[in-house]
Amino acid sequence: MTVDEVDRRLLAELQQDATQSYAVLGQAVGLSAGAAHERVRKLKAAGVIRRTTIEVDPAALGSGVLAYVLLDTDTWMGDEATRQALGEIPAVEEAHIIAGPASVLVKVRTTSTEALQSTLRSLHQVDGVTSTQTVVVLASCFERAPSVM
Repeated sequence: MTVDEVDRRLLAELQQDATQSYAVLGQAVGLSAGAAHERVRKLKAAGVIRRTTIEVDPAALGSGVLAYVLLDTDTWMGDEATRQALGEIPAVEEAHIIAGPASVLVKVRTTSTEALQSTLRSLHQVDGVTSTQTVVVLASCFERAPSVM
């Protein structure tokens, strides 16, 4: 599917507020409510829109410790078992196979530094992980969704 300028404007509107009615979305991009609905349906069907969700402040839920952990490994980490093992660690929000100083980069959020230590222990138990390097975030300047424009 080719994403055109109208689709990009629709996506930008949805990123700002996914609860908008199709009438409001359509008005924002110069379409009828029905045409806006059909475009959004096609974007979902094509996988451009992966899911509709809300954004929650992790600190408000008590998960104020953010860290990025580089995993050194003695094996290729792209197999399904590794993905599953990393996915079963509740504090791991993201995992990426990378090129660079390590094999995998994971994003971790925990309630405390003690909980971070527990998560690091869990990461060390994943088959193939030989060591970790952890960077704890002191403050976030900004986070943003992927740009559609």
